[in-house]
Amino acid sequence: MKRTISRRLFLAATASVVAQAVVAAPPAVSLRPVVRGADHFKKTVSGGEAIVAAAKLNGRVSFTVADAKTGLRLEGLDSKTGLPPASVAKAVTALYALDTLGPSYRFETRLVATGGVSGGVVQGDLVLVGGGDPTLSTNDLAALAQALKDKGIREVRGDFRVAEGALPYTPTIDRDQPDHVGYSPAVSGIALNFNRVHFEWRRAGSGYGVTMDARSDRLRPAVAMSKMEVVNRSLPVYTYTDGGRVDTWTVAQRALGNGGARWLPVRKPAMYAGDVFQTLARSQGIVLKNPEVVDVAPAGTTLATHQSDDLRSILKGMLRYSTNITAEMVGMSATAKRIGKVPSLKASASEMNRWANATMGTHNMALVDHSGLGSSSRMTSDDMVTALVKVHSNETLRPILKPVVMRDQQGRPTKSHPIKVDAKTGTLNFVSGLGGYMTAQDGTVMAFAIFAADEETRGRLSKANREAPKGARPWNRRAKTMQQKLIERWGVLYGT
Repeated sequence: MKRTISRRLFLAATASVVAQAVVAAPPAVSLRPVVRGADHFKKTVSGGEAIVAAAKLNGRVSFTVADAKTGLRLEGLDSKTGLPPASVAKAVTALYALDTLGPSYRFETRLVATGGVSGGVVQGDLVLVGGGDPTLSTNDLAALAQALKDKGIREVRGDFRVAEGALPYTPTIDRDQPDHVGYSPAVSGIALNFNRVHFEWRRAGSGYGVTMDARSDRLRPAVAMSKMEVVNRSLPVYTYTDGGRVDTWTVAQRALGNGGARWLPVRKPAMYAGDVFQTLARSQGIVLKNPEVVDVAPAGTTLATHQSDDLRSILKGMLRYSTNITAEMVGMSATAKRIGKVPSLKASASEMNRWANATMGTHNMALVDHSGLGSSSRMTSDDMVTALVKVHSNETLRPILKPVVMRDQQGRPTKSHPIKVDAKTGTLNFVSGLGGYMTAQDGTVMAFAIFAADEETRGRLSKANREAPKGARPWNRRAKTMQQKLIERWGVLYGT
């Protein structure tokens, strides 16, 4: 049977073959992807507000990032909103002290004799004069006692006094903190061991053996002015009573276990320093009467002097370890140089606010202390960045800020992260801050500040529950994760 092919079918088949041949053949011109722009990858970076929303922090978040050299604002969220800065405030205190006192300033603690010295005998009083040194240690007092002996002093006929009036006495940095937390001690013109006493307990039969001492790496002088009683109860764990010349503590027996130790705050700094020095002087053969506290140091002959490290070194330690008492004493010492006698800690903070607005170019600084411990303090992220930009060119602050370790996707610290950060952290329960400098992979330097606070939840906390309230740790953990994600966003958007 003979088949016939129509013209239409023949032409269609031929066209199909030709088309297949064209497809199979190499193209005459190379194909190129459509150009999307050099910064197309930046569109894949999460937005700042999306990062904040994903953190689910409740409360409020404020942030600002700027070019550190020019001050050009690159991004911000509620940047004019004042929030508690927590310990980020210490960065402002450091700038205040450096500007007022100078980086080479040293604090002095002196031993002064009244009535003259004859034949190794102090005819009048011996006075331990505090000079605002926040780093004075038991080892330093031991060196002063040794210097007294080396001077030939063997007897003091008058009284032994401790002068603490170089700075105003404050019974606790923040009255809203629990009585027993070591980070809110008393403050005055003299401090010892950051005004903390070492409490240690060991089970002994049916009871406990208890010690209270002013230990250092070499010495452990017992302390008489701070007393502890173990009481048969479950709660509260600690109670404090002002015992006049003595800090009187009780601790719940059922909370102690077999043994342990912790640092407790000192509420009577001059008595504490006097108590310890009396013991150390006795070890050198010099018997002193029980210490008496005075405000003003009397005139007399200086027998021995202890000088602190330079201020810059002290501030570097303060920013690294976030020591509250260092911030308060350094801040008030700066205020004393500016205006003379300081009325109170809060008044000193107000003077620092005025200095910041006049010198750093800030507008709304409203700190109530120098450490950031008081949750009534307010700072805007824009003001913090303004100060950081102001001092960036002379490298005043960044070299003494603590390097902040960035983390990988599993939350593990990594030294290979392309962004380098030097900043001051700030943490209170349901408050988290971070402010400082970041260097992107291409070398671009930015100044930034990030503040987050759930003030409503924090406001509901009782004083007794402020040390470790439920939900605070995960909240602060999410805040820190948010901070890193924002920093990584800025490194990608503005550093390449």
